[in-house]
Amino acid sequence: MSGAWHIAASLAAPALRWNLRRRIGQGKEEAARLPEREGHGAARPEGCLIWLHAASVGESLSILPLIEALAQRDPALNILVTTGTVTSARLLPQRLHPALAGRVTHRYAPLDVPEWVARFLEGWRPDAAGFVESELWPNTLAATHARGIPLALLNARISARTAARWGRWAPGFARELLGRFQLIMPRSAEDAARLLALGVRDLAPAGDLKLAAPPLPADDAALAALRGAIGGRPVLLAASTHPGEEAQVLQAAEALRAARPDLLTILAPRHPHRGKELGPWPRRAEGALPGAGPVYVADTMGELGLLYRVAHVAFIGGSLVPHGGQNPLEAARLGCPMVFGPHMQNFTEAVGGLLAAGGARQVPDSAALAATVADMLTQGEATAAMARAAGEWVAANAALPGRMAEALLGLLGKAGRV
Repeated sequence: MSGAWHIAASLAAPALRWNLRRRIGQGKEEAARLPEREGHGAARPEGCLIWLHAASVGESLSILPLIEALAQRDPALNILVTTGTVTSARLLPQRLHPALAGRVTHRYAPLDVPEWVARFLEGWRPDAAGFVESELWPNTLAATHARGIPLALLNARISARTAARWGRWAPGFARELLGRFQLIMPRSAEDAARLLALGVRDLAPAGDLKLAAPPLPADDAALAALRGAIGGRPVLLAASTHPGEEAQVLQAAEALRAARPDLLTILAPRHPHRGKELGPWPRRAEGALPGAGPVYVADTMGELGLLYRVAHVAFIGGSLVPHGGQNPLEAARLGCPMVFGPHMQNFTEAVGGLLAAGGARQVPDSAALAATVADMLTQGEATAAMARAAGEWVAANAALPGRMAEALLGLLGKAGRV
């Protein structure tokens, strides 16, 4: 199967190149940096270089504490970060600590075409590589392994569905892919069990990097302006919502306004371009602030830290529809009381921990959402205690980036590179 993938990816190169150009018009690629997708643009610094690959926004932001831990432990270390989305490329330098700017380089990841991957590896020559969550590209892994570069799979995530498919249809291919890694650190006990069932051995202890991420930032001036516009109104934030969810949230909000007529509902869609579809409400993307109306659309990127700071209750999106849920930990770190729906499969362990700690509430549908939010807005002391419990549960995982950094640097030592 590896050989077939190698041939198929090589033959697909012209079509992939055409698709990359097409994506420029959709805002999904940067024209000036398109050559990076074919492995061009290497500018390797002197000294030791660790390559970290994180697919998208969530993964790239989750490795920020790991980057800081690596830099603290080895002052001479350089770090190359590759991602696959425009948003992650733009957010990473904004969130990176200024002191690390000269030691961390970002590039778009090359697509899994053998020639493009080879060009990338020949140019950068990393001393070790860490792939985050479920980034298992066969040609990239094979080429990296063939060059003797130690490989780690960090925050390793594999869904029950994917594990079942691999186990049934391609167990040998799965063992081959996963066997490239000298170090695998699973995200959760459930992921560890699935990896073991696929034949992986010697797993590191489980731990989720997203539990150790820093609080989302907020611009002070923007925060003051937003608070001024809201005034003393209670705020229900629907964070990172998906199609079909906003209508359910608005239905719940309408029921809530019978008792709380001054309630402001903020809709923050997961994909900001959907903002104009959500109704005739003031939109942040157009520069508007909340008015006297009941709804405000926050259709901008990278401002959830701002929104969680003004919300009295946050609904975590992707959970009233069968998407699997968005990250509940961002609200927890900022002390924002949260509620989510039944579909939180993407964060099973985090949800279990938060619920067990009394740090969140879960509802089956929009009718229950209205009743639960009404209770949370009324029972202020209990709701504040819930938010504190969530923050304490998240804070208990602060040691993970250091442990992960030590394991990565240990790979360098085993390879005789430091």
